[in-house]
Amino acid sequence: MTQSPYRWVIVAAGGFLGCVAIGAMFCLPVFLVPLTAATGWSRTGVSSAMTIGFLTMAASGLAWGLLVDRIGPRTVVLAGAILLGAGLALASRATSLLEFQLSFGALVGVSISAILPPLMATVTRWFETQRSLAVSLVSAGFGMAPMTMSPLAAWLIARMDWRSAMLIIAGIALALMLPAAFLIRRPPSAANAGRPVAEHSADDRGMRTSAALRSAPFLILAATNFCCCAAHSGPIFHTVSYAISCGVPPLAAVSIYSLEGLTGMGGRLAFGVLGDRLGAKPVLVAGLLIQAFGALAYMFVGSLDQFYAVAALFGFTYAGVMPLYAVLARENFPARMMGAIIGGTSTAASFGMALGPLAGGWIYDAFATYAWLYLGSFGIGLGAFLIALTFKPFPKIKPAPAAQPA
Repeated sequence: MTQSPYRWVIVAAGGFLGCVAIGAMFCLPVFLVPLTAATGWSRTGVSSAMTIGFLTMAASGLAWGLLVDRIGPRTVVLAGAILLGAGLALASRATSLLEFQLSFGALVGVSISAILPPLMATVTRWFETQRSLAVSLVSAGFGMAPMTMSPLAAWLIARMDWRSAMLIIAGIALALMLPAAFLIRRPPSAANAGRPVAEHSADDRGMRTSAALRSAPFLILAATNFCCCAAHSGPIFHTVSYAISCGVPPLAAVSIYSLEGLTGMGGRLAFGVLGDRLGAKPVLVAGLLIQAFGALAYMFVGSLDQFYAVAALFGFTYAGVMPLYAVLARENFPARMMGAIIGGTSTAASFGMALGPLAGGWIYDAFATYAWLYLGSFGIGLGAFLIALTFKPFPKIKPAPAAQPA
């Protein structure tokens, strides 16, 4: 694996691109209250746009991953940036709930799956050492989204209608992402670097992509990722609305969301360093258990300082565990299929993320409370913890003994 200094450019560009992309998509919680007030659409209906987004991410994640393995990440990421800007722009002009759901949900969802998994797959291929740290740094860039795009969205909404604010965000996303996407490229191959390549090296294992996608390590990783994301997606999406319903002013409620992102950056870095030192699996398992209790703690808060305390813990852990899935994937599967493997696990994660926004909106509309959302998140989080305990890496391949002279 090359140790080219350019690998750190990949890390920086990946973190930046992910920050803008995630920030643009996750501005929707900030738009939720003013958008529903202006249009009369229900919270369930608007929230389901995020659910549709995650479902389209799930449906397209593996396909984008396979495409990355064939043509490289740059073209795929560029396509994702264009689709993201188009989806946000069309959503800002939507005249019906269905039109909004399809524009924001379908187009933005497909775009995110063309950006995030390819970036993570590319970074894992550039690093043989310090892999957990590198992936965590990229993920830390993702975690900056609530501290950048969400406050910007809140600032814009305070000064103009939601349609104008969303259109401006679409323009900003395109202007920032298109140049940065040209920095993304494949790592130099071992052959190009002047090193011989064995037909079936220990890294390659002679494994086919189809067999890898049916293997127990992949299925357990995917199931864990599904439950993990199902556990935290509802609290992430609905905490701003929950805080407002508890009497917290809207701008202060957005700051809770931003605090999750701030502590999440620390969590990603801390979990990355611990993953390199202690191993990705034990750090992931511990983080999943803490995440479950963090979601439960939201049931017992009401004041701004209590929201801050829980958000700090919850953001630190849910963000911290996410990079470790890519690390475990790279440790157990050949580099040549990272697009497919990470795309496949992201498909499972997207299905999990799709549950929370819709479930939370339905719970609030039906019961005028978010309590059942946080209790359910706790239960699913415990499920993620238990599934992760069963993960077993592939056996290490031992080199064949040298032939003894006759």
